[in-house]
Order: sequence, then C-alpha cells, then structure tokens
Amino acid sequence: MCGIAGVINLDYDSIPNLNRRLALMNEIQTHRGRDGEGIWQHPHEYIGFAHRRLSIIDLNTGSQPMRDNAGNWITYNGEIYNYLELRQELGVKNFLTNSDTEVILHAYRKWGSDCVNHLRGMFAFAIWDESNQVLFAARDRFGIKPFYYTVVDKVLYFASEAKALLPFIKNLEIDLEGFKDYLTFQFCLEGKTLFKGINELLPGHILQVNNGIVNIRRYWEVYYNIDFDHTGKYFEEKIRHLLSESVELHLRSDVPLGAYVSGGLDSSIIAILAHEKSESKFLGFTGKFSVSEDYDESRYARALAEWSGFDLHELDIKSTDFIENIRKVIYHLDYPVAGPGSFPQYMVSKMASNHRKVVLGGQGADEIFGGYTRYLVAYFEQCIKGAIDGTMNSGKFIVTYESIIPNLTALKNYKPMLKQFWQEGLFEDLQHRYFRLINRAPSLGDEINWEALDGYHPFESFQKVFLAENVRQECYFDSMTHFDFKTLLPALLQIEDRVSMAHGLESRVPFLDHPLIELAATIPANVKFTNGTMKRILKDSMSYCLPDVITNRQDKMGFPVPLVQWMKEDIKDFIFDNFSSQKALNRDLIDNKKVLAGLEKEWKFGRKIWGLLCLEIWQREFFDQPQVYSTSGCNEVHFISRKKAKVENQEN
Repeated sequence: MCGIAGVINLDYDSIPNLNRRLALMNEIQTHRGRDGEGIWQHPHEYIGFAHRRLSIIDLNTGSQPMRDNAGNWITYNGEIYNYLELRQELGVKNFLTNSDTEVILHAYRKWGSDCVNHLRGMFAFAIWDESNQVLFAARDRFGIKPFYYTVVDKVLYFASEAKALLPFIKNLEIDLEGFKDYLTFQFCLEGKTLFKGINELLPGHILQVNNGIVNIRRYWEVYYNIDFDHTGKYFEEKIRHLLSESVELHLRSDVPLGAYVSGGLDSSIIAILAHEKSESKFLGFTGKFSVSEDYDESRYARALAEWSGFDLHELDIKSTDFIENIRKVIYHLDYPVAGPGSFPQYMVSKMASNHRKVVLGGQGADEIFGGYTRYLVAYFEQCIKGAIDGTMNSGKFIVTYESIIPNLTALKNYKPMLKQFWQEGLFEDLQHRYFRLINRAPSLGDEINWEALDGYHPFESFQKVFLAENVRQECYFDSMTHFDFKTLLPALLQIEDRVSMAHGLESRVPFLDHPLIELAATIPANVKFTNGTMKRILKDSMSYCLPDVITNRQDKMGFPVPLVQWMKEDIKDFIFDNFSSQKALNRDLIDNKKVLAGLEKEWKFGRKIWGLLCLEIWQREFFDQPQVYSTSGCNEVHFISRKKAKVENQEN
C-alpha cells in the first residue's frame, strides 16, 4: 500500500523543476508510506513518477518507481492478490524481485492494456511505456485505491490524493456541480470532486496519454444477467466457496494481519474466516461510544471474539476525540464525503496501526447483497402499489406484501425519514422514488445559496446510473443496489483508504473480489432479499461459521456518531465557534447564520449538521489558509506554501 504521483507534459516538452514538483507531491503524501520513497524522471524531463512506500509484500526488493529491462517504469499503489499465480504464468525465471509490482510490469509487457483483466486485487498505477511513448494508468474495478488527476497548462498531474495536486492549481475554486452533488447525496458523481479542475479516474477505467491526447475508457462492468435456473442453495454454496477463496488470497502478506470488527454481519464474516485461515496471531479492532447504548455495538464484537477465540482491542471514543481529530479527518479525506462514520473509522484505524500494518474489513457487502434499510422502505412502498394495482405477483423479482411485513421492525428508528419520504410523490416512477429516498437536499433550506448552484440538477447524473443498460429495468432491487455500488461504495472506499492510510495502515476488503461480485449480480432479487430480509442470501450462506447473536441481529447500526447528543453539551462551543467565525459568516454558498439558528432542530440520527460542519471545516483547511500541508507523524504538521509551489511551477 503506497502513495503514487506523476507528471507528464502533453507536448512531451521538458518540465521545469520536474524533480521539485515530484518531491512536493511525495511530501504531501508522506503519511501513505513511511517505509521508503523514490522519484524517477525521464532523461528528457517531460515525464516523471514519485512514490511513497508502505512495505507489505517483498519488504526488501520491492522499491518504486520500478523499471523493467525494456525501459518501462511503474508507480503503483495496492495489492495484486493473485500475483503468485501470475508469476508462474509469466515465467518465474524472468523476475528479479518477489513483488507484485514487478508482476504488473511483466503483465503489461505480455498483454498490453488488457493486463488489467488479469489482475485480481486493488490497484491504482501508472506505467510509462518507453518504446511506444505512452502513459498507461488504471484503477481497480471498484475504486478501492484512489487516482486523481488534473491538467494545467498542458501538463497532466496525477496522485493518490487530491491534496497533492493543489499546489499546481492556479485558482483554487469549489466545483459547483460537485458541491450540489454533495448536498444531494453526500458524495460526487461522474468523477467530479469538490475541487474545480480535479477529477478522479472512475473505478474500472483506464487513462492513456498517447501523442499528447488523453483518452479514458472503461475496461470492466458488472452485468445483471439474472440466473433463474439455479436454486438458493446453489448460490449459497458458490458464495461460500468464492468468499473463502477471496479471504485466503487477501491474507497474503509478509506482515501480520488483523481485522475491523464492528459487530455487524459483514465484518464478522471476514474476521471469522480470516482468523481461521491466518497463520499468525490474529487481532480484532472495534470502537464504541459508551455515552449511550444507542451508539454502542461493542457487545456484539466481544461476543464474536470470544466465540472465535481471537484477541479484541476496544476503543471508547469520546467527545474530546471529536474536537481533537475532526480537522485531521477532513484533511485526510481531501474533501467531505459520505456520513459521520469516517470519524470513528479514523479513530479505530489509529488504534489498529499501533498493532498491525494490515487489516481486513467488511466493506462492500451492503451494496452487492442488499443491506441498507432504505431498500426495505422502497420495496415496502412498491409492495403496497403492487397490492393496489393487482400486479404484486406479476414477475420473478417480486417480494410480496405479506412476506415483507414481519421484517418491517427494522424501520423502527426510521420514522422521521419515512414521514418525509411519504409526504409527496407516492407511487411515482421508480427512479424518481429512489432519488427522493436518497436525496438529502430537501433537509437544507435557505442555509444554501441555491441560485449560485442553478443550471445543474444531480438527478440527471443519478438517472444515468440508475437506468444503466447493464441492469434489467424491471428489477427495482438491482437498480437500487447497482446505483449504490457505482456511487456510494466508491465514496465509502475513499473513507476506507484515507482513514487507514492516514496512519500508515493498509485496509483490505475481501467482499470486493470480482468473481464474487459477478456471481452476486446474477442472483435473483427474491433470493437475495427473501421476504424482505436484508442480505438474506449472505446470512444463509455464512451462518454456519457465526454465532447466533450475530446472525439474528435486528438492530443494525452502522457506526452512528452521537453528534446531536454531544452538541447539547460537550461540543456545543466547538460547533458554535466553527460556524460563527468571521469567514464562516461570509461564505458564498452557505449562510452559516441560518445554520446556527437551526442547530437544535437536528434529529437524533440526522446528517444535516454533520454535512454542513464538514463543509465548513473543509473550507477552513483548504481555502482560508494560503497553504497546503502534509502530516508527518501523528502530531507534527509541515506547512507547504501554495504560493511557493506556484513560483517554482512558473520558473523558466
């Protein structure tokens, strides 16, 4: 796991101060790899790579940027879990190291751009093909590893984190479309970020520079070709086999491993399988908010650890931790994304990094097997509509009204959301209904300067994904999960990557293995979601290895943060101070006076104040001060002047 960066002049002219530019990006990304660093620049100085290394595999000979005997160079971040099998296929005698990095170089030599289809793992890399004078870059199928890029004055910059590109942006501005996406979904769509001019390469995509032309194309897609010929038992057996195989591959490492253990189904499955297969002492890590049982799942994590027999490290997260660390969380995220879970994840990752260099987690199962409560809300409405219209039993995808009723207890804590959801638009077209279900913008009123954001509606971007051709439109469940798989999941993986790498910790996600994903896409909705039971097929597949207290849980939490409860006392002054500074009260896009007036109206699990607070802290960190900084170590902060970087950029 590492940090990558690079620069290429699209005219293939030499770049002034190329080494300094690369060193600057490396310094900003120091936290991503404290075990080593390297810089390569072409003899003609029109392209160069930078790398920060966190040593996991081949600790002695895997340094980067790495060169092959044809003059090609690579900078790479991630893990190729089938690298041993690929070494055999490509010829072991041809290798000089034991690293997966060299495997990618050899794979590119043999298969060219098709090499990505042979890789099983998480990755973001760039290869300079010397003989063809081509830059070839790729990002893994799901967006586990990041890749950001920008073009300034015909020079393309790329890096693992957007902040490493900021010194080269001439006029730092908020991307208004990305901003409106965030207000709507709490993440951006179509490769946008909150920084104008900086984009992310979408998951499953390739970026190539050939003769100065930047081309981007997709190399992988998931197709929902539903298999009605097999029974649920068949799919259960396939899931067990593929998940077991994936975990075994994800355990390949030259350092000891551990796992995040939330007490939920997904992380419990991964932790159990990993513990059973691990050859070294296995550790689990969990966090809790002891301020109230409503925010504490640690009893389930302890039950799993005791049942399985591994040691569990627990962290009680306090309001003082929030005050001391939320600024660091927003900095490491690059820009606000998704919900409050990033804060406790940051804290647990910090604890885990004191004991392990690699941890496994359960990210991805909700999006592929259907684990979000809103799917139940959406299907409940659809069942009512089907019962009224007499179409309830008209297709193979239907979950019936009668069967779903016993599982509606899962909606107990969602009454405020249900009340808002059913205020208008009942029984609209499915895409409009799901958009309304996930749209967070209606909770924002005149706090936002909506006139400045006019001209773009996020529904346009939403609809492209929701109505994608690779999903059969008659299956509401697949359309919902597909949208989340393509948009929410990469946002959550952004958090997963940043909060772990902030502490020099590698996070692996075995559910996101493409053979398993491709199988899940073929499972009929009424098998995945039997009787409205969320992730029913996954529970049935893996219940054999879990204690009943985990499989029978009805109170899924998802690491909620007691922000509203803390706001009443512990962090009240902190929140007020952030929204009431002189600069905060003069924002162009947000009226923080009105935000302050509405602080006490937030409901227990609401995200409105969280989202607005993240935006305010983000603007403070990246716009109010004239520098971009990198964190080296836990407490020391090195400030790097954006002005200085610009001067160096413009010399000669």
